[in-house]
Amino acid sequence: MRDMLDIQKQLLPDLLDTLKKRYTILHHIMVSGIVGRRTLAGSLNTTERILRAEVDFLKAQGLLEVDASGMKISEAGRQLLDKIEPMVKDLFGLAELEDRIRSHFGLKQVVIVPGDSDASPHTKKELGRAGAAVLRKYVSQDEVIAVTGGSTMAEVAYHLSSSTSLKGSWFVPARGGLGESVELQANTIASTMAKKTGAKYRLLHVPDHLSEEAYQTLMQDGTILEIIQFIRKARIVIHGIGEAMVMARRRKVDAATTAILQNDGALAEAFGYYFDRDGTILHKMPTVGLRIEDIQQMDCVIGVAGGKSKGEAIAAVLRFGREDILVIDEAAALEIVQTLPS
Repeated sequence: MRDMLDIQKQLLPDLLDTLKKRYTILHHIMVSGIVGRRTLAGSLNTTERILRAEVDFLKAQGLLEVDASGMKISEAGRQLLDKIEPMVKDLFGLAELEDRIRSHFGLKQVVIVPGDSDASPHTKKELGRAGAAVLRKYVSQDEVIAVTGGSTMAEVAYHLSSSTSLKGSWFVPARGGLGESVELQANTIASTMAKKTGAKYRLLHVPDHLSEEAYQTLMQDGTILEIIQFIRKARIVIHGIGEAMVMARRRKVDAATTAILQNDGALAEAFGYYFDRDGTILHKMPTVGLRIEDIQQMDCVIGVAGGKSKGEAIAAVLRFGREDILVIDEAAALEIVQTLPS
């Protein structure tokens, strides 16, 4: 396939430009669900006049459906995108990036989506769609799946659907999370994933960060302990990755601890653990839920994160060495590659 693409690049460069343009339009519409022409033109940084000609062509090919509410992708369009995705990854240079990151860190699979989540809400949506697709691929019936909080995990939950039937499975929060926005809490995301897939769920109604005394008290409570033991049965976990200082502020970590993290070179946060550039754990917050030893015994650990700003943080968590599957965007991938030996 790559040889054929190289030939086409030399002999028919305009053809490949047209392919990229029409793929991007179809893809934006698929991820958006339904979208108006003006909104789509703004997202693609083009004019409505230019977009109209492409939309008319795609509609004539039966790849789009257009009505008063906007444009949506047809089933034929969805099938076409699935078929050409490997070729498009080669075209955008993403397949090579995936291979390099996968082989360097010894991962089972790396999925890279085009764009930068920091700059584009569309890329963030696509990251969620790709994360949902990976979860569907690796989850079977009768699983316990642990989920962390955050905006990226909320996008993953949004893109799950009833076509993924997990009636015998359970979604559970990987940790407490009453200290942040309700829609970004692990509890909310776990329950949304369960409702979207027909699975069941259990919730953990405790704050995310606790004093050591409060932690020990909670661990004596029979009801809390029973739920935690159930959560620790999870064989699959899907989680986000954050920048250490951003997460410390978001979690309202006290000033003294924040200063220690900064002085020690904390770069990344995942599961309530803070990591330095080499993937060494610097600090663990007293949080109820999964422990690092639970994560190390998982059958499948799926990380989903994106944005140029998170590239180094993602690389730090990868160096800890417990990820199996990684779903990232192009901007994060390029930053990760910058940290690798040449």
